[in-house]
Amino acid sequence: MEKIISITAQNVCRLDELLRKKIPELIKKEISNSKIRRLIVAGAVEVNKKQCRIPGYELQEGAAVKLHLDEDKLFFEKTPDDIAFEVTEKSVLFEDENIIVVNKPSFFPTEAGMVGSRDNLHAAVIRYLHSKNPALRNPPYAGVMHRLDRETSGVILFTKSRSVNAPCHDMFEKHTARKVYQAVVCADRMNKKISEKNFIVRMFMGRISAKSQAAKWGSVSESKGGVDSVTEFSVLKQIELSGKKYFLVEARPLTGRTHQIRVHLASVGLPILGDELYGGKTYWRIMLHACRLSFPHPVTGENMTVSCEFSDLAVK
Repeated sequence: MEKIISITAQNVCRLDELLRKKIPELIKKEISNSKIRRLIVAGAVEVNKKQCRIPGYELQEGAAVKLHLDEDKLFFEKTPDDIAFEVTEKSVLFEDENIIVVNKPSFFPTEAGMVGSRDNLHAAVIRYLHSKNPALRNPPYAGVMHRLDRETSGVILFTKSRSVNAPCHDMFEKHTARKVYQAVVCADRMNKKISEKNFIVRMFMGRISAKSQAAKWGSVSESKGGVDSVTEFSVLKQIELSGKKYFLVEARPLTGRTHQIRVHLASVGLPILGDELYGGKTYWRIMLHACRLSFPHPVTGENMTVSCEFSDLAVK
């Protein structure tokens, strides 16, 4: 049930600082800084009878602050349907003293998010490395160099030594590391891109959803902050899943924007199966898989390619 809380600023201060101090006193519960920020950004706060969505807004002495607070919603934490996963020798695709490359499963985040207790692949890699050398007094190092979305499976690289962080960062930043994905897309044979077999999508991209809503990206002009994005695609074959026909597409991103492959495919009428955010049909997961990573070894310079099968192409 929503309650309205009125607070008066006693001196000049930031809006988030005032709420951080006053809300726990009024509701008799601790509240995190991130929740306070979300309240403000979501439009639940008024300053002098006007909605304010700026956490750092500077209040003047005597300012009247009104907070619309629904404690049930505020303190509800959605439990993600993450799988339980441990890195084993079977899921390690390559390892030496400098790097480790792992086959990430779907429904497992790459790294820790806002929910501190949530397990993730980065933590699982550290546990695996520690299990190989349990005599270490402290957990071994593992560096995150790139990420895959939670539902995206496939090849992902971590560093094992800080000394190779810089060259690994550079190869992803400068795109000397080349990623190749496979995606199952919803389409019929009349789609122009399917008939072309090979095509390129290029657009200026940016966030198109409000900050208070689920993050969604799309076409945004350069003048409004959009950034250039390019992906090469090849149509591999038609496949059948659960009695329905789809197409398997290979994607080779030449830039690294958030949701880039998902947005690019949806923009040409080929949304990924399971990707309901971008118009795909309902499925048990988003059918996007990082199947191959090619890169120069950060120490030897040797050109390497690590790959893994898209195992979830089997009917679920």
